Amino acid sequence: MKRFLAILILLGCTLSATARTPRLVVQIVVSSMRAGDLERYADNFTDGGFKRLMVGGAYFTEAHYNYQQTTTPTSLATLTTGAMPSMHGIVGETWFDYTDNSIVRLTSGRRGPGAYHLVAPTLGEALLNHYPEGKSVSIALESTSAIVMAGHQGEVYWLDNYSCEWLSSIYYTRSTPEWLARSNREGFNISYLLPDWRQILPKDQYHNSRYSDIRLTIDGKREPSAAPRRFTPQNYGERMGYTPAGNSAVIGLAKQAIAQFKLGADKQPDLLNICFDSSRHIHEVYGPESIEVEDMYYRLDRELADFFTFLFAQVEEEDCLVVLTSDHGTSRSYDLKEEEGERFNVQQFRVIANGFLNVRYGTGVWVLGYRDGSLYLNHNLIYERNLNLEEVQNEVAIFAQQFSGVSHAISATALRNAYFGSGYAHLVQNGFYPRRSGDVILNLVPGLIEERESIRSTSGSMYGYDRHVPLIFYGNSIGARQIDESVDMTAIAPTLAYRLGMGAPEAAEGKALEELRR
Repeated sequence: MKRFLAILILLGCTLSATARTPRLVVQIVVSSMRAGDLERYADNFTDGGFKRLMVGGAYFTEAHYNYQQTTTPTSLATLTTGAMPSMHGIVGETWFDYTDNSIVRLTSGRRGPGAYHLVAPTLGEALLNHYPEGKSVSIALESTSAIVMAGHQGEVYWLDNYSCEWLSSIYYTRSTPEWLARSNREGFNISYLLPDWRQILPKDQYHNSRYSDIRLTIDGKREPSAAPRRFTPQNYGERMGYTPAGNSAVIGLAKQAIAQFKLGADKQPDLLNICFDSSRHIHEVYGPESIEVEDMYYRLDRELADFFTFLFAQVEEEDCLVVLTSDHGTSRSYDLKEEEGERFNVQQFRVIANGFLNVRYGTGVWVLGYRDGSLYLNHNLIYERNLNLEEVQNEVAIFAQQFSGVSHAISATALRNAYFGSGYAHLVQNGFYPRRSGDVILNLVPGLIEERESIRSTSGSMYGYDRHVPLIFYGNSIGARQIDESVDMTAIAPTLAYRLGMGAPEAAEGKALEELRR
């Protein structure tokens, strides 16, 4: 038996050592997927979708984002740059400019949506610089996701909310490819929409029992919804984003991109980034314990099985490397009626914090706003009153800790002036970018989320349910194995760069995973 195992290990090492540089890397991000979701729903997965990767790939069970700001743009930037937010600078979709108190939007600019405020190079940019004939294609339902994954170069596409058509911007291209324009004219995306969202499996096969909008059937009879509809989309684009149809549309375009751009067809490596934003929206509106989320996974599993069949018909498995992961997990559900008032009221906190500073320093607009766990103060007013910024920040941090639901509050000055090697402050510091982060960073108690209309669940904390995500590498002679060692998600971009035979993106802090070195 020992001799047999030794032979298997030697064979695995030989295969790894002789693996070719992949002609195509496909990076798949299922937004808000928790690390345990793959195992929880595995018994209802097909053999060709998620389970194909789980059984046949390198399955890392302890992959974590090691910072607090576990939001979609921040974590996608970490995935594609190999850097912490403290290095890549993406702290959210918006933040405040301290010089003129204006709101800065991550992807807004004169030439349409683009990577105006991305400061760290991505894997796609590194690939195009190293392999001039290579291609980088990024596809997502939302522009921010597609742009952050792509960076400053490449083919970048997202879905327009109103027209339900695939778009790019002149930041990336002056014209839409004819094949894509034709698909838009034909209204192909709308064909994914169904009048009702109905279950894909018999009701007794679902692990979850809570539901509100999905139409369940028992013995051929349709059940009424268990509760009033939680979300009523206003247009086709929103319906795509809050139902499995959004995932279907993204997979449909991914197939077209492989065929039309001839990805993986020559020796110059290509990269295809795919982000499923609908998964996040469905988690937010219905909660991770819902049948809606579970049904979405089963539908996505079957569509991925079809996608993989198509993909490996175009590019052999040995020449293709697939990585499956998530941008973050999500919290448990908060029922909007039964638990009203238990969530953190951001607006109330802003008003009270401003009132506190009015009492301390006189009337004024002291608080600019609140974004992603950060309170932004009016630096111009602080300097006009000849006040010490550090003292004001520290006072507000101490005051904030008196609020119910706030576990920790730490000032920007403390994060700038000290190094925290462990604990909660270490995670906050890893997500802190001085020019863009707030003056006071809050950490809420475990499970608590900010109050947002029609939202049951969300991410953005330092806790395991948000930081712990699935991670699987499949194809390119990697082989089947389960690795239980801890993995920092900054390692993904350097690992893919290593397999591609090139250097990691310039700002990358992570190192290529030893288990995947050839």
